Amino acid sequence: MARPKHRTKPGATYFVTTDTWQRRELFRKRPMAEIVEAKIFQYRNEGKYLVHRYVLMPEHLHMILTPGISTTLEKAMGLIKGGSAFEIGKAIAMKFPVWHAGFTEHQIRDRQDYETHVRYIDLNPVKAGLVKEAGDYPHCSLNRKYEHDAWPVASGAKAPFEEESTRRG
Repeated sequence: MARPKHRTKPGATYFVTTDTWQRRELFRKRPMAEIVEAKIFQYRNEGKYLVHRYVLMPEHLHMILTPGISTTLEKAMGLIKGGSAFEIGKAIAMKFPVWHAGFTEHQIRDRQDYETHVRYIDLNPVKAGLVKEAGDYPHCSLNRKYEHDAWPVASGAKAPFEEESTRRG
């Protein structure tokens, strides 16, 4: 039976969640978590999507992202999950998958919805008891290890993909 496709609206921003296989706490190990973070931002730097916020918890990932004009939401998540799983497999011999199949998404509707999901992501490590202060968690947007992208709707700026789409259309 085929999996239903996720709906992707061009230029839309999504809150996305995906879990590790069997919710194993693979990302408690810093080298594995750093591989995932590096892959997230490698593909962002290649223009596949924008990353507005993220947190990589021991057994799951939350992100707010905007897919690029030529990248579907499925493709963006496939790049992140497939690329990181491949690199983790090269780094350590694993006998089981890294990621659970699929992901869940919520299309961000407005500024309030965006801010609600930003707070959820930022406070996730605190609520899980991993740190006392959100910025102390090493694998999240707040630690400023990686630069994240402003939400185009909030800043009033065009997404980098919008100009490309107008040239095509």
